[in-house]
Amino acid sequence: MPARPPAVLLSLAVALAAAAPCTASAARDDVRVYRCTDERGRVALRDSPCGDGQQQEVRTMLRPVDGVPMARPAPPPSAPAAPAPQVVVLNAPQPMYRCVRPDGSDYTSDSSEGNPRWVPLWTLGYGPPRGRAGYADRPVGAGRDPGIQGRPIVRPHGGWYGPAGTWVRDECRPMPQAQVCGVLTERRETIRRRFFNAQPTERAELRGEETVITARLRRDCSR
Repeated sequence: MPARPPAVLLSLAVALAAAAPCTASAARDDVRVYRCTDERGRVALRDSPCGDGQQQEVRTMLRPVDGVPMARPAPPPSAPAAPAPQVVVLNAPQPMYRCVRPDGSDYTSDSSEGNPRWVPLWTLGYGPPRGRAGYADRPVGAGRDPGIQGRPIVRPHGGWYGPAGTWVRDECRPMPQAQVCGVLTERRETIRRRFFNAQPTERAELRGEETVITARLRRDCSR
């Protein structure tokens, strides 16, 4: 039986076999350049031997290789998406009205309809009601004329006719918001001063009114 080669020789053989491609690759990476000089002293570089009558100089150089490509700059970050539009709903302040009585005095109200009052027709320029033709000749016990003594006749503009007069409302106009806030603040102070001397039943009413006014001042007046 033949003797096995030592392990060292096997390792050396493997190393030489692995190095052979590297040597060939290194040879292929070299480039030979011929420097040719003619009789007039002109120099030319070429990759093949010089022609007859030219002085030749051979130089071995490394073949140029492409460099590592430059890393492309990262694309700029995309602009953040615009936030969705927000819809803010602002409630209009609760209005307050100043109403004027017939005597010229005024009062405030949360309603645009002033207090109603009964006014005789003659104060509005109407004469006394007249009967229809033939009314006096009607027999005793006949039904009343519905056009004269029946139900009241409704008038536009918030009033209506009765048998001898009509209901009308005081004229009211909206107040500027600054005045509204002033009236509410003054009313709250009045309630607080009156609270200490009020009866328990009245205190409950005053406390409820103050709560409503305070909420309105915060909402409409930022106070």
